[in-house]
Amino acid sequence: MDIRFVVPGNVRHGSGGNKYNAALAKHLSALGETVQTVTVDGDWPVGSAADRELLAEALDGGATVIADGLVASGAPDVVAVAVARGVKVWILSHMALAEHPALEGKALAAATGVICPSDHAAQELRAKHGQHNIVVARPGAGPADIAVGSEPPRIVAVAALLPNKQQMLLVEALGLLRGLPWTAALVGSPDADPAYAAEVRAAVERHGLQSRIDLTGELSGPSLEEQWRAADLSVLISKSEAFGMVVVESLAHGVPVMVRQGTGAVEALDGSGAGLALQIEAATDLAEAIRAWLGDPALREQWRRAAVQARNNLPGWDATAATVLAALTLPPR
Repeated sequence: MDIRFVVPGNVRHGSGGNKYNAALAKHLSALGETVQTVTVDGDWPVGSAADRELLAEALDGGATVIADGLVASGAPDVVAVAVARGVKVWILSHMALAEHPALEGKALAAATGVICPSDHAAQELRAKHGQHNIVVARPGAGPADIAVGSEPPRIVAVAALLPNKQQMLLVEALGLLRGLPWTAALVGSPDADPAYAAEVRAAVERHGLQSRIDLTGELSGPSLEEQWRAADLSVLISKSEAFGMVVVESLAHGVPVMVRQGTGAVEALDGSGAGLALQIEAATDLAEAIRAWLGDPALREQWRRAAVQARNNLPGWDATAATVLAALTLPPR
């Protein structure tokens, strides 16, 4: 099968969506499919008339297309025209478009089908737009070495510095725990929202934590693996999260995770016992949870053992690709 994979060009940091797209394309190719990745620049998720024309060109002539929701969900007319011409257009919706629900609903209805990374994301779309042909293809895990950890315990938060990711709240929580032994690393791009990144850095300085919290910038390869090797706890407390690929990445390294209740990250933790899903109303809530973890060596070891056990049960990206491929081969509805 020839598959055209249309992805946005205006997300230049290592987002979970970008990583999912790249891994899916790679593993669809490994299954023997021909995958052409087409990057479409523009001011997505809606874009200008010229942007949408570029999207129309990307969809035209492809018998089977997977289109990232960031470019397709805000352009229902483009999707509808392509489907009317016989193109099977599957929208890969990493996260619902909060600011453009009407456009998104029309685009999903016009598409051949929808792919979501989690049941949480699929349920959100169904609640907003009614029943659609939705296939859930959860992210896989790649091979990874088990973390060694650090002394004092090291906390990592791997995500671009963005308001939704709530690094400010984490810094405030750690500021309440200055008297306890720990170090931390905020691993993520400061370029996605420079103003917010500056606020995070200022908060670190305001609390006098420059020697304890590292702002590493975006890392990959051996540099990122070095952070995982030293980690004892991963924190992902986004306000909203479709799935939270970093949770799977954490578990792949045998690192337990704290996540926010009510987000797709809870699904990624999957009842493994390798961490905690907590209600967070203020920094004090997170601080108390971290305080309890720091002060209880038995709890830390319990979570670590659970994370190592969960690591052994994580599906690979080959399973993700197989799920998507099975959907693509179904006849149009």
